Amino acid sequence: MNRSRFAGPRLRRGAIAAATAAVLALLTTMTGAADARTAEPPMPSGPRVPDGQAYMGVGTRIHEGWEKAGESGTPTPRSQTDGVQGIDVSHWQGTINWTSVHSAGMQFAWIKATEGTSSRDSSFAANYLNAYHAGVIRGAYHFARPDLSGGSTQAAWFAANGGAWSADGLTLPGVLDIEYNPYGASCYGLSTSAMRTWVSDFYTAYKARTGRDVVVYTNAGWWNTCTGSWTGMSGKSPLWVAHWTTAASPTLPSGFPYWTVWQYDDGGTVSGITGAVDRDKFNGTSSRLLALANNTP
Repeated sequence: MNRSRFAGPRLRRGAIAAATAAVLALLTTMTGAADARTAEPPMPSGPRVPDGQAYMGVGTRIHEGWEKAGESGTPTPRSQTDGVQGIDVSHWQGTINWTSVHSAGMQFAWIKATEGTSSRDSSFAANYLNAYHAGVIRGAYHFARPDLSGGSTQAAWFAANGGAWSADGLTLPGVLDIEYNPYGASCYGLSTSAMRTWVSDFYTAYKARTGRDVVVYTNAGWWNTCTGSWTGMSGKSPLWVAHWTTAASPTLPSGFPYWTVWQYDDGGTVSGITGAVDRDKFNGTSSRLLALANNTP
């Protein structure tokens, strides 16, 4: 066989293949650069919640695994259960006997009010009112969904549906619960700069509506990754840090010099609540908790 008659076509096919490989390599490089800009880790497989049914800490549970320190029979250190104690709840806790919760030593509670742009927690109204009558200093929280709308839009929804504040001595400022996305991409598809803008817009809109600085609930891993270790909120918002650990103190997100509230356990028990509930500690005395509620120095 005379192979020379096939040399031309083979060379042309080789050139086309080389060009195709070069284009694919360029696209791969561009995709990698985009991934680096968003700094978004992949979402692992694991349990999910129905849309609109997220609760405080669920994204962290999914991202970091369900088994955490303190959930496998390890006693919670006394250093965590000493001091001013509280809880955070949503409809997942069912019907709560708030009188029993107060009698058990829980001085404060944050209660889920809203999520995203249209979801309201079905138990919020009952929990918010009953906690008040039981003498528990309570506030509301909003589960952030930066993938659905801008921060100011969600702050307005929150403030209009339970997140407002009143100087009655039993109402804490609202909380922005911003953590790993339990529904998909960990950083909600936003770049670090876009996430900073989102949080800032939520803060500004919430303060304009209520006169209060919103409390930021987050964890070190999410904050450092998805905001790029942003320091811009440390001088504005009290920090509520989530770190389920047997350590004597939590790991803080970059930029925050100290914590105001620490969610130290996501599988605790409290009289008046059937099943597990998140346990929280306030970094101060009862009088300082009251000062936070009343917005006084």
